[in-house]
Amino acid sequence: MTDETSPPKRKYARISLPKGMRVVWHGTDLQLFSGVRTLGMGGLFISVPDPPPVGTKLRLSFEVPRGNVHAEAIVRNIVPGDGMGVEFTKLALKDRLLLEKLLKRLLL
Repeated sequence: MTDETSPPKRKYARISLPKGMRVVWHGTDLQLFSGVRTLGMGGLFISVPDPPPVGTKLRLSFEVPRGNVHAEAIVRNIVPGDGMGVEFTKLALKDRLLLEKLLKRLLL
């Protein structure tokens, strides 16, 4: 028996970030610069007061040590007035490696 109100299990853990990390994201006709609250290999939570609807496809770019990570993502959940959880749908190998290095560094 399962609880249908339980959030789905994450494939990758996410870590909370200091307030300094920012992401540029593009969706439909939008381009915004927002803060990142949590980050993991599978996606991130973006702080934005009026998030786009679930299912919206986005292009993301954020700075990490030694470069910028570029990814495609999809909005998986929204918290009105607070932000949105997005899942990476396309992440090139070089971007994945940069992200892995950042997460390892933050976890030490």
